[in-house]
Amino acid sequence: METLKIPKSIYENMISHAKELNPVECCGYLAGKDGVIHDVYRMRNLDDAPDHFTFDPKEQFSVMKDARAKGNQLLSVYHSHPETPARLSVEDLRLLKDPNTVYIIVSLLEPISVKGFRIVGEVVSEVLLVVT
Repeated sequence: METLKIPKSIYENMISHAKELNPVECCGYLAGKDGVIHDVYRMRNLDDAPDHFTFDPKEQFSVMKDARAKGNQLLSVYHSHPETPARLSVEDLRLLKDPNTVYIIVSLLEPISVKGFRIVGEVVSEVLLVVT
């Protein structure tokens, strides 16, 4: 199984981001290299909705520029599911199409869970998130 290593502080940052914006979906990027995350970028959800998110293109460009300047790549997109499990929704499967990206879902259902997925064509595989 593919793995993605995430420092505990970044893992906790994603969960706190989800809690702070609840009931609206939070969203953001994780950047790093060689399967190891180094930075988290909290993004604004333009949709301000509990079941959908859209990034601001200007903010996306700024994040890409910052990650590249640090020698990192955008490895993951994360977003929260305030009221549903940490699994890809029908909407996620319809919209999330980059096979180079690990998609992370933070579910606020108790107990809180965080899971990662890679989507290649029609094949979805779970990515093991290793908190370091």
